[in-house]
Amino acid sequence: MTLGHTGPIPDIYPGAVLDIPRSARLAAWGTAWLQGRASTEAVVRAVVGDDEPHAVEPRDVLGRAVDDVQGLLIALRDDGVRALRVVLPAPGDPVGLPGPPAFNTLALDAGECVLTAGGPAWGAVPEVIGFGSEWEPGHLVTWQVRAVDDRPYLGDSGLAEAERALKEGLLAATATLNRLGVAASGPDAADQLRRLRHAELPPGALPDGTPPRSVQVLSTAGRLRAVLSLAAQDDGAAVTVLEAEERLRALRELDVICRRAVVAAVNAAAPPPPP
Repeated sequence: MTLGHTGPIPDIYPGAVLDIPRSARLAAWGTAWLQGRASTEAVVRAVVGDDEPHAVEPRDVLGRAVDDVQGLLIALRDDGVRALRVVLPAPGDPVGLPGPPAFNTLALDAGECVLTAGGPAWGAVPEVIGFGSEWEPGHLVTWQVRAVDDRPYLGDSGLAEAERALKEGLLAATATLNRLGVAASGPDAADQLRRLRHAELPPGALPDGTPPRSVQVLSTAGRLRAVLSLAAQDDGAAVTVLEAEERLRALRELDVICRRAVVAAVNAAAPPPPP
């Protein structure tokens, strides 16, 4: 059994960190840069992480040669963009996607995208190609930049609502997941789940000045998404088709809550500029 768009399961060992979607990193740090709160070097370092240097396609979409993250941000700024927003859609939950359909399909396939706010309507979707081995993985990332439908920014659920939804979702799903098996099977599953409780965001996950509440919500949602990825590897203790479907439905419902909490945490850190 698989659960779409929960993100990769991070290697959780003492001192390890939680995974953050690339689009969330670009939205948070790109907005800080556009607003003069972060250096170019810090943005590139935070967005690229352990990847190979990110590319941009098409390179002349913004009317200039754009080869990398730095060039993309400069082009967006010069085009009048004042902020970026993250969207983490999934099949059946396309909330936040602006259109056109071709862009929405790209974003749904990737499970993430970045949208501009406070300026011309552009969207960017990371296309990720893995290489290397399990022990030495690498990633080639190309941001697919497209013009999107110009729709008014409708905002995100607030942090208070995101926190409440996380708590209520956990309570609602706990009984079902406990009855049908929360953890994936295997000798290391219980240990991985135990260590997930102590996993933290990587240093510099969000720019300086980010409200502590945003950091807390992002941390909680990140841990839960990692647990969901682990739990979705098989059917746990479910022994019938109906039980497996019930378990998968509970995991998907909690995944929706977690993805929306990540979006709220990142986007609330830098409210959109006035029209």
